[in-house]
Amino acid sequence: MRPLSFISKEDFQKHIEATIKNYGEKLEPFNLKKFNKNTIDPIKLIFDKTVYKFSWEEIVKNEIFRQRDKSNNNDIGYFHQRIFNYMANCKVPSNGWDVVFSKDDGIYISDSDKVSRVFIEMKNKHNTMNAASSGKTYIKMQSQLLNDDDCACFLVEVIAKDSQNIPWTVSVDGQQKKHKRIRRVSIDKFYALVTGQEDAFYQICMALPEVIENVVADSVSVAPNDSVIDELKDMAEQKCGSFALALYMLGFSSYLGFK
Repeated sequence: MRPLSFISKEDFQKHIEATIKNYGEKLEPFNLKKFNKNTIDPIKLIFDKTVYKFSWEEIVKNEIFRQRDKSNNNDIGYFHQRIFNYMANCKVPSNGWDVVFSKDDGIYISDSDKVSRVFIEMKNKHNTMNAASSGKTYIKMQSQLLNDDDCACFLVEVIAKDSQNIPWTVSVDGQQKKHKRIRRVSIDKFYALVTGQEDAFYQICMALPEVIENVVADSVSVAPNDSVIDELKDMAEQKCGSFALALYMLGFSSYLGFK
């Protein structure tokens, strides 16, 4: 791993360990009861298996992954936000803002505008906010500027449309709003601003696979041993006669004909 000058190797690994630990119950093995907790759609699985030419094992594993993945965005949000706890001049408040970045000698948010503090709302993807939540966030930022004339507010997007640091234009109560100190910033530009290194986010991305691999290799509890496929095979052999019918029984066991 190439050394990162803006976060220590120990802190980086500690943060990745904490992120993986934050996955919590999603790392617990799936048995058939957990797999069907919210009642799967057997017909969709049958279509997907046939159309995409999956094996039964692949289609079940894909469904388990889908169920785990539904709530993983919060855990990745934890990674993106809390890493700034380990970076100079940043803090992650317990509430209010996702990150606060401050420097006594000031922060240039554009070529001609300098402030002492930047308050950050962080989003994983550029299209995850609807009009109502965008308007609410913008009003929160406006309020912060009214109370502090030496600050700026950023909407930092991990998956942005482009690498950018631009004024954020939002429609509030049917009117277009824009302020030079309320900005829409891609995470690479934010990393560059915080660290002073243009490619800091790139460095994080390049270091990430190796460190995650090392953390997972050192943890015996990370890879769950799911039993769903074996349980479905047993059901097919002992009760149903086929794997497809065993899947159908998960959703339709009380329906006419299936009893």
